[in-house]
Amino acid sequence: MFTKLQIVSRWIIFTIDICLSIIALLFAVILRKNFVISSIDFLAFYKAVVLVIVINFFVFYSVKTFAGIVRYTSAQDSFRILFAVVLSSLILFFTHAVAIVVTGEHVISSATIITYTLCNFLFLITYRIVVKYFFMYIKNANLDKIRIIIYGAGEAGVATKRTFDHDPKVNKTITAFVDDDLRKVGKTIDGIRILDASNLEHLIVDHEVDEIIFASYTIPLERKNQIVDICLENEVKILNIPSPEVWARGHVTTAQIQNINIEDLLNRKTIEIDIDGIQNQLKGKRILITGAAGSIGSEIVRQLLKFETGLIILCDQSETALHNIYLELEETHANTNFHAFIGDVKDVKRMETLFATYKPHYVYHAAAYKHVPLMEDNPAEAVKTNVLGTKTIADLSVKHGVQKFVMISTDKAVNPTNVMGASKRIAEMYVQSLNNSLNNPNVLFSNGLSYLNEGNVKPITKFITTRFGNVLGSNGSVIPRFKQQIEKGGPVTVTHPEITRYFMTIPEACRLVLEAGCMGKGGEIYIFDMGKSVKIVELAKKMIRLAGLVPNQDIKISFSGLRPGEKLFEELLNDRESTIPTHHEKIMIGQVREYVFNEIEAQIYQLIQYASLSNNRQVVKQMKFIVPEFISKNSVFEELDVQTPVEENN
Repeated sequence: MFTKLQIVSRWIIFTIDICLSIIALLFAVILRKNFVISSIDFLAFYKAVVLVIVINFFVFYSVKTFAGIVRYTSAQDSFRILFAVVLSSLILFFTHAVAIVVTGEHVISSATIITYTLCNFLFLITYRIVVKYFFMYIKNANLDKIRIIIYGAGEAGVATKRTFDHDPKVNKTITAFVDDDLRKVGKTIDGIRILDASNLEHLIVDHEVDEIIFASYTIPLERKNQIVDICLENEVKILNIPSPEVWARGHVTTAQIQNINIEDLLNRKTIEIDIDGIQNQLKGKRILITGAAGSIGSEIVRQLLKFETGLIILCDQSETALHNIYLELEETHANTNFHAFIGDVKDVKRMETLFATYKPHYVYHAAAYKHVPLMEDNPAEAVKTNVLGTKTIADLSVKHGVQKFVMISTDKAVNPTNVMGASKRIAEMYVQSLNNSLNNPNVLFSNGLSYLNEGNVKPITKFITTRFGNVLGSNGSVIPRFKQQIEKGGPVTVTHPEITRYFMTIPEACRLVLEAGCMGKGGEIYIFDMGKSVKIVELAKKMIRLAGLVPNQDIKISFSGLRPGEKLFEELLNDRESTIPTHHEKIMIGQVREYVFNEIEAQIYQLIQYASLSNNRQVVKQMKFIVPEFISKNSVFEELDVQTPVEENN
């Protein structure tokens, strides 16, 4: 009943404050007269009351002591009231002093003013605290309240508690804070004890905890996963506070304290990159990003905006997606020089226009088809975009004097079992062999690079390849799909009970791309440290439990079987490859086989011819000839693996 009371008018609060000031004055006068009522000069007292009312009316109105909501009184309100009381007392003292000089009439003594000041502050604060704790008691008296532990007794933890205190509609009570810092253990915050986080499992049982809120941004990932496992075993719901930026804006509500995401448990420690080195290379440069509207391309754009680049050219064939990222940049980086260019990377004339118009210094090539099952059904299109598209951008980069070309590849290019992975491996082979041959005077260039044989262009382009696995939240990631399936009530579909994948966040991957592009001298294939592989079925189970549901009871997990071309596990190197370390612990250089450019170019030319005829079978045959380790899995093209490449290409 009391929680539904309307917030009273500020004028009522203002009137109460004035009345309490009069009571404080009366109490101070009685105290000054040692509680002898008969010795009080009531005429002088009435004059003092009038003086106090007039002064406090103007002071309280000016300072706005009535502005705060009483049931949510905070330290800021207390300081405001203290300032108002002291200011009104000083004005009262000086006004009375002037009255004595002018009229000679003594109304109130200095000792009474001091006593009145203390009593006035005490009364104004006490009634606010009484009201605040009355509403807190009424709120917590509900027998069906949800019991919460806040993990983290720092500023974020305190702010989290007070966010719940200020929301009368939330039927939750904070039973304890827990913290790993033993210096805080045993102390209290707003009457709530801080307990040792190492005893969390016992605390959950002893306090019959329903929810735990992570209210700290410094909990190590390993520790956070341990806590989550403990909570899931005890059927405790796990919540997370919003980002620090949200707190800074001051618009935090209980609705923003939501279920923890699986991404929060897969994230790794922030990767440090050479900011100064990248800045020195990119400052003032014109930079082209192909596939700029995709998950990787758009994040590369966001990362590049942190540097003092000259012009950023966003190229993509998807009009809607490109328009969306363009609108985002207009809102967040209105003063940055960028341009959206609609075009398909395999359209040679359109790309020639792009390079001739904007003359980029750097190219980040992220445009690609990447969905394995779709490319298995459409090999010719995979070759057109992933091979011809890469070749087109690479050739034009050489022709127009691009300084660095950074290609985004995939772990699926290693020992490929599908068309998509093989197409990316062929693209890797082309740019690497092109880089190694550019300064070789004995190499004769044909097709799109015939102009090099005429001596008109001195090649300066350095080609760098980056290879990594799945990224969290990307358009091809399983996590968004699992979320959608859970929201619909299931089932969650996993292809195989033993399938595993590496995961990396999109910002993390893109930071490493920029770092690798900065350190690359040309011809390298950089391999990123992807951490530990994750079993997809366990990932699905954890996501279901994080949603407060039980796997195979509330949400069924079904196994659909491996899709065409899909591996059980991904690799970053094949059996004949190795790595050498770099100065960055997360980046290695793959020691891969080098190829003769003229041979690779001729083979790719034939492959593109087959693709232009949409001859999918012949396309795959040629891909297997170029990449002998390409062995199809769960695909209609498996039959091609039993025939020798020589036979099939004669």
